[in-house]
Amino acid sequence: MEKTNQTRREFVKTAATGAAAAAMFSTVPSKVLGANDKLRVAVMGTRSRGRALYTEFAKSPHTEVAYVCDVDSRVIEKSVKDLDEMQGKKPKGVEDFREALDDKDVDILAIAAPDHWHAPAALLGMKAGKHIYVEKPCGHNPHEGELLVAAQKKYNKVVQMGNQQRSSIQTIQALKELKEGIIGRPYYAKAWYTSNRGPIGNGKIAPVPEWLNWELWQGPAPRVPYRDNVVHYNWHWFWRWGTGEALNNGTHEVDVARWALGVDFPLKTTSSGGRFHYDDDWEFYDTQNIMYEFEGGKAINWEGRSCNGFKFFDRGRGTIITATEGTLIVDRNGHEFYDKKHKLIKEYKDSAENNTMGTTGLGDPLNELHVGNFIDAIKTGAKQNSHIEEGFKSVLLCQLGNISQEMGRTLYTDPRNGRIVGDPEAMTMWSRDYEPGWEMRI
Repeated sequence: MEKTNQTRREFVKTAATGAAAAAMFSTVPSKVLGANDKLRVAVMGTRSRGRALYTEFAKSPHTEVAYVCDVDSRVIEKSVKDLDEMQGKKPKGVEDFREALDDKDVDILAIAAPDHWHAPAALLGMKAGKHIYVEKPCGHNPHEGELLVAAQKKYNKVVQMGNQQRSSIQTIQALKELKEGIIGRPYYAKAWYTSNRGPIGNGKIAPVPEWLNWELWQGPAPRVPYRDNVVHYNWHWFWRWGTGEALNNGTHEVDVARWALGVDFPLKTTSSGGRFHYDDDWEFYDTQNIMYEFEGGKAINWEGRSCNGFKFFDRGRGTIITATEGTLIVDRNGHEFYDKKHKLIKEYKDSAENNTMGTTGLGDPLNELHVGNFIDAIKTGAKQNSHIEEGFKSVLLCQLGNISQEMGRTLYTDPRNGRIVGDPEAMTMWSRDYEPGWEMRI
């Protein structure tokens, strides 16, 4: 058995000069910048994931955060103070991100607002000439993902989705060895996410807090009165703004599964589950099992348990790949190869202090790698680890799971593009209604 036990940062340092890093980058620049030129960044949504993003952009020698944009006045104040300390220069704090888009000197829009904002903001950013870093999922619904792929081609901007494990050097290495046949031909992947989320209660209509611009928070979503159990996190569990656990966390592991098997769009998708644990306003599913079948005799299964954190294989999240000559287990902290007799033949383990299983991503080295790859793609033409076309495919799989669950039946799809065939009712969920004036147009 070959065993590695080192910190992730040590691994990054040693691999950065080796073949793993070389495979991640190309050398043809897409934009010519001076060696000392800094890209100016606007970050939209600066709580939680947004804070993790502005921290990385502030740390990079190639970027500076010029704007922080948030509909919560308290968050703007904190973000400006943070960045003044981090980069020795205050960004401009604004409520409406479109003010930053109007600034010709802004090069990048980084989007960490709620899911219903991801694609509309990204499209507006591309139209304004900005490169886009957008958190997953890249769209609230399948049509938005299609639009972003088309818009990227039209406006020729670097657009990267925040599926950070695509930049994990250890995962890149593991899947390279998988492709080279270390355990034969892979044909099945099981992915999962577990948590112990509590109830969100039954909200009531309430006055809008003085610190919140509720109108702008809703943005492209049709208007409803403010309720007291939505902002700042519980919006994830409402169809109007969120996308459920399958996209909130499942996107990451489904993406690794699809990457490992080398598949794109499925032949069919079947979901089962429901909101079983609590009786509250949560509209999505706290328990969900999605099965995907692909051409070439390959399949992926994702299981999500939002309210019971009992682990699989001693991991709260991860992906296990079954192959003809063995098995691979991979998560953000390492991987293990087993032969057909279940003997451990090779592993990489991260140290406890570099555990990356948290939700905000603060201090996560994968953020540094993924944001760094995005910056390199802009400055030097480096190959993206997560081009928007690849991000869209993984997001679409999770969206198909939700549509299947809502329809209560298997969906059959065109393996060339993932579109649902023979089910007009299911296709009504391919897009959404928008607040008048916010419709997405390329």
